[in-house]
Amino acid sequence: MDMALSEEAELPRARAAFRPLDRIGSLFAVLIVGAVICLPYLLTRPSRIAAAEPVQIGAAFGPDAARGWALAAALVALALALALKTSVWLRLAASVAGLGLVALTLGAAATTLLPEGNRFARVSVGGGAWVLVAAFALSTGDALVRLRLGPGARVLALLIALGALAALLVSGAWADLSIMKEYAGRAEAVGREFQTHLFLALGSLIAACVIGLPLGILCARKRGLRDALLPVLSILQTIPSIALFGLLIAPLAWIAANIPGAAALGIAGIGPAPAFVALLAYSILPIVSSTLSGFASLPPDVVDAAKGMGMSSKRRLWQVELPLAMPVLLTGVRVVMVQNIGLTVIAGLVGGGGLGIFIFQGISQTATDLVLLGVLPTVAMAFAAAILLDALIELSRKSRKKGATS
Repeated sequence: MDMALSEEAELPRARAAFRPLDRIGSLFAVLIVGAVICLPYLLTRPSRIAAAEPVQIGAAFGPDAARGWALAAALVALALALALKTSVWLRLAASVAGLGLVALTLGAAATTLLPEGNRFARVSVGGGAWVLVAAFALSTGDALVRLRLGPGARVLALLIALGALAALLVSGAWADLSIMKEYAGRAEAVGREFQTHLFLALGSLIAACVIGLPLGILCARKRGLRDALLPVLSILQTIPSIALFGLLIAPLAWIAANIPGAAALGIAGIGPAPAFVALLAYSILPIVSSTLSGFASLPPDVVDAAKGMGMSSKRRLWQVELPLAMPVLLTGVRVVMVQNIGLTVIAGLVGGGGLGIFIFQGISQTATDLVLLGVLPTVAMAFAAAILLDALIELSRKSRKKGATS
């Protein structure tokens, strides 16, 4: 009887062992193969805003069809490696190889497809290439998660990825792609608006921490203040972003006109001031809420032990409560940082600057690559901020465990 039961228990394990496909990898493989077969790898245009003609991957290198089909075969082979149950390191290598293959061939194919001496023709990245980049990038992330890398290793992986991207940009490998032609004519403006975007997102976060952290601590200790403040902050959070930007124009214009020195500080009805104030308003509630949650999560025995040691309220706050609440506080900071990077795009509508300027210009001119010139750096900035803050959160959790056990 016992032998029969053990044999029945071994059946699911044996069946699992004979399943050759990885579920998540198979999904990535379907996306990759579908992009290779069904979607255009590149788009050609006789001018910047003319209608696009799709170019399949087999014709991506013009008359040299063998290179196109070799690229397709290589991508399908990498998709097969992801679909099968293989080692995590092999999956990571296949994913990175896929990203590198797409990145290197896009520029070479664009150079081949551009008519010689034609300054107006454009070659853009097609839907197939975007799907391939997304699939291989997600597969890379999946492999890194399976490896269970520590915070330092994840930050190192981010730096390597950013370094590889910077090397491609500096090398000129993508110089003939339409988006790089858009950048070439606006390099100085892109750099300036990138700095403005970062200043608005990061500056409003710092200001929200300066205001929200003390408010959160007071709310954690005074229930009456919490009951009065949180509904007001919640109402601010429900106002649509574009409406809040617009509502701030009139009062800030009045302040600039009637209060001496306000205009000299940059306060005006339009410009960075309403953008900064709106981002600050959206940021305070998550900071206050995370502070309240962090203090609510404090181990009562640790707090009681600190009181028993005769610590003053101020000393207990800085040496015990804030360090133990730090993981939850940083989670709120992460939410606000990623949120602000996205919301700062709207600042372009009220003259606040930032990368949103290129997005709205591209929409008005029906220039997709100009839109991407604003979208891609914004996405990259949010992605990098999330990884860095996730690493800080994990480090603070480890520090909290050590502090709680010591």
